[in-house]
Amino acid sequence: MNDHVAKDGLQLRSLVKEEGELELSLVRVATPEPAADEVVVRVEATPINPSDIGLLFGAADLATLVVSGAGERSVARARIPDGAMKAMAGRRGQSMPVGNEGAGTVVRAGSGSAAQALLGKTVAVLGGAMYSQYRTVKVELCLPLPAGTSAAEGASSFVNPLTALGMTETMRREGHRALVHTAAASNLGQMLNRLCLADGIGLVNVVRKPEQEALLREQGARHVVSTSSPGFVEELTQALVTTGATLAFDAIGGGRLAGQILGAMEAALNRTATEYSRYGSTTHKQVYIYGGLDTGPTELVRSFGMAWGVGGWLLFPFLQRVGNDAAQKLKARVAAELKTTFASKYTRTVSLAGALQADAIADYGRRATASKVLIDPSL
Repeated sequence: MNDHVAKDGLQLRSLVKEEGELELSLVRVATPEPAADEVVVRVEATPINPSDIGLLFGAADLATLVVSGAGERSVARARIPDGAMKAMAGRRGQSMPVGNEGAGTVVRAGSGSAAQALLGKTVAVLGGAMYSQYRTVKVELCLPLPAGTSAAEGASSFVNPLTALGMTETMRREGHRALVHTAAASNLGQMLNRLCLADGIGLVNVVRKPEQEALLREQGARHVVSTSSPGFVEELTQALVTTGATLAFDAIGGGRLAGQILGAMEAALNRTATEYSRYGSTTHKQVYIYGGLDTGPTELVRSFGMAWGVGGWLLFPFLQRVGNDAAQKLKARVAAELKTTFASKYTRTVSLAGALQADAIADYGRRATASKVLIDPSL
């Protein structure tokens, strides 16, 4: 297969201008010829993940969004508040491609045997700049999808599935036996719930709304607590007593939630303690912040003894720490369970130009539960 159209294609770019304006546009870029260990993928599905949204919009105020043009000439612009421009210093004037992952058909391959073996195959790709019609990537960044798997089904094969597996693997490696997860009704949260049910891992799901609690319980979740409940802290503590969870992954970041979780862990441990210690439980309690849905300060009220930690957790550093062999085993499990444990759902599919329209941005820009958007650059 040798697709002549792959000589160039559209790519979505995000630009922070010096004058404090964000600009999203489409540019036509040449598709590099593949080296011996590379392939050219015609991208047919690529998700808009929260990590992508951060790069797409930066610190822009989407209430000021204005869209002009149509089709290939679509441009979306929004103002960046003066106080937020300092945080954008590292990317001012840089037109940046977006999109961590996606899937599509290999339409051109380098001369190497590994590249040639992928020609004509549907593959998932973790290559960056995936909001493009064509991507030239290393073979090692591709995951061949099982026969009968569409690009849409394989588009989210990396970020969410490997994050969920990374959380449970971190739990095992650090000697914990159960997990707490916030923003648990998200696509990732639902995936983690299925994974923990399949592997017999205790999971405490923390949500914000009753309807999110109902959604997870319908999917078999055993422990769901809502921050909107008047009895939230006690309900969380009781779930921690039941599961023995001493490790949490927090997608919220700001506010009091991380501290509340640590406090509830300490309270749960004290309920089963056999003797009093003025320094609190000696069992280590850990919260990893991996998201920033709340961009405010993280507030900790010291009510959890001395054996605790709060840190950051990101997928790619985790994969580097565990090494290639372990990472390949995780990827193999994703491929085997792509239509079950690691299945993703999308509320709408848009073209590259469609992703720049005001209604689509209003949809995925609010990062709401059950509103995941898929881009099909081939449209």
